[in-house]
Amino acid sequence: MRTGRIERKTAETGILIEVNLDGTGSYDVSTGIGFLDHMVEQFSKHSLIDVTMKVDGDLHVDQHHTTEDSAIALGQAISAALGDKAGIGRYGSAYSPMDETLARVALDISGRPYFVWKAGFTQEKLGEWDTELIEHWFHSVSQTAGITLHMELLYGTNNHHICEALYKGFARAMRIAVEQDPRKGGAIPSTKGQLGG
Repeated sequence: MRTGRIERKTAETGILIEVNLDGTGSYDVSTGIGFLDHMVEQFSKHSLIDVTMKVDGDLHVDQHHTTEDSAIALGQAISAALGDKAGIGRYGSAYSPMDETLARVALDISGRPYFVWKAGFTQEKLGEWDTELIEHWFHSVSQTAGITLHMELLYGTNNHHICEALYKGFARAMRIAVEQDPRKGGAIPSTKGQLGG
């Protein structure tokens, strides 16, 4: 089983994250931000990556540290679980419809983080979560997991649907990219013989 565990303690947050890339999409998520919990649960369910995420953050200040640090630690846990990335599909992409909304996500577990965001929201909050933090969450995951990640809202008007379509698209793309292909015989999916650098 390809698993990763990160415990991270700062003056701003205390975090425990565990992932299992070969899971069934089971989750146990508690960040203190209800809508973020809902989105991480969607990620787990649709990627089939088991996720435990426990965050005790300084929400009396604002939601920034909890959002950012949960994403940093999740990316680190995914990176740890991937190890040398032998045998993985590496690339993944997904179109994700939700009612009137359609999102497109493409990614490469390249070891060279890069993030492109072509999406946005027309309201300041979803539940109690500041929508400006959603882009930052994905950026932080891509940086620490070593993923080239492109996310695009093709169209849509309902902010809840937009956010959920982006998370589900990310999940479906990750499911494809992390799965191991037995035909690769455990080879690193690069002509260089390594990923990153």
